[in-house]
Amino acid sequence: MSTAAALSRLLRWPAALVALALVTGCISFHREPPRPGRTKLDSPPVILSALTVSNYLVVEAKWDKHGPYHFLIDTGASVTLVSPELAARYGVKNPFPPDTPLVRVKSAGGDTALLAPTMLSRLELDGARFEDVQALVYDCGPLSAHLGMKIDAILGFPLFRETVLTLDYPHSQVLLQRRSAGPPHGGSTIAFNNDRKTPIIPVRLGDKVFATLIDSGSDRGLSINPVGLDPEFAVAPREGHTLGTSTGDRTQRVGRLATTLTIGRYALTRPVADLTDELASLGGGVLRNFTVTFDQEHNQVTFQRDNPAPIPPEPSRSAGLSFTKLPAYWRVASVVPHSPAAAAGVQPGDLVTRINGEPVAKWDIRRYELLVATATAIEFTFLNGPQEVPQRLNVFDLVP
Repeated sequence: MSTAAALSRLLRWPAALVALALVTGCISFHREPPRPGRTKLDSPPVILSALTVSNYLVVEAKWDKHGPYHFLIDTGASVTLVSPELAARYGVKNPFPPDTPLVRVKSAGGDTALLAPTMLSRLELDGARFEDVQALVYDCGPLSAHLGMKIDAILGFPLFRETVLTLDYPHSQVLLQRRSAGPPHGGSTIAFNNDRKTPIIPVRLGDKVFATLIDSGSDRGLSINPVGLDPEFAVAPREGHTLGTSTGDRTQRVGRLATTLTIGRYALTRPVADLTDELASLGGGVLRNFTVTFDQEHNQVTFQRDNPAPIPPEPSRSAGLSFTKLPAYWRVASVVPHSPAAAAGVQPGDLVTRINGEPVAKWDIRRYELLVATATAIEFTFLNGPQEVPQRLNVFDLVP
C-alpha cells in the first residue's frame, strides 16, 4: 500500500486496531526519526486524568478555542501520528524542503505504508507543553469510530523522551515529571533496550527468558512468538477473532499458558496468550494491572502494584463475533469457529442494528465490552432484508 488512505481499512474488534497495526511493534524508518522538540512542564508532576477505553489510556486536552482533543498514548510506537485536522491547525508552514519524500513506515509484521511528515508548533497536555513536534499525518477516523470517541493523535514513545512518563492504569491517570525526578519508590525496575525508540524488556515464562515490547497501544494482553519458547498450554490454542491489519486479515490463535509469566518481581499465573509471528508484547490487557513508569534518560521502566500477590488467571469471554462498526449498523467481520454464534448460522457480512433492543449507536466500546464480560447471553437484532430479526446468542469463554 502506498498512501495513508490505504491504511484506513475498516476496523475489526475486539482485537487489535488497524491504526495500531501500523505502529504497534515498532515503526522503523529508512532514516533515523528526529528527536522531539522542546518539552516544558509547568509544575511537575503534571497529573492528567485519563479515560480507560478498551485497555487504552486516552487523555483529553484543550489549550485554545479549539478542541477538546483526545490523545491515545502508545509506548509501542516510535513516532507520533496526528490527524489531518490537527496537522492543518497547528502544523508549521513549510517545515521541510518541497522535495521531502513521504516517510515509509514498517510494522513488525513487514507491512509498509507511506505517510506525510509534519511538524506541530505545539501540543499541550494541561501543564505539559511539547513544541516543534515531529509527526506523521494519519487518518484517525476509523480508530475514532471503533472507540466511539474522536481520537486526534496517537502519541508515540519518543515524544516523552524529556520526561519521566507514568501510566497509572489502576487510577486512570497519566503523570509527567522532569527527568531528574528519578525512579519511583517501591515496585520493580527493569532496564529496557531503547534502540528501536520503544521499550523492550526481558520477561520470564517458566524458566525461559525472552524479549517483549511494552505496548500501551495494543488492547491485547500477552502476545508471544512461540518460536524458541515452545510454551506449554493448560488450554490449547484455538481460533479466535479476525484481526484487521493494514494489508489484510489474520485469524487470532489464543490459549492459556500452563506456566507463570514473571515481569520483574510480579507474576501472572497461567495467563492467556495470543500467538504471533512478530515481536512478543505486553499490551493493555496486562498493563492495566500496574502503574508503569518510563525513564528514557536511564532506559529503565518500573512496574508497581499495590498487591504483590500473583495475578490470578481470568477467562477470556466472547460473543463469538467481531464487527466493523458504522453509525447505523455493525457489520459482522468474522465469526469464531465452533462458537454459539457459528452454531446459530451467523455469517460474515450480516448486519446488526440493535443490541439488547437498543440501536447500536448507543453502544460504545466500553459499554459493549462490559456487557460481554458480565452477560450470559446477548440479543443481537439482525437486518434481514427490510425486517429486523432478533436472535439471542450465548456468551462463552473463548479461553476458560
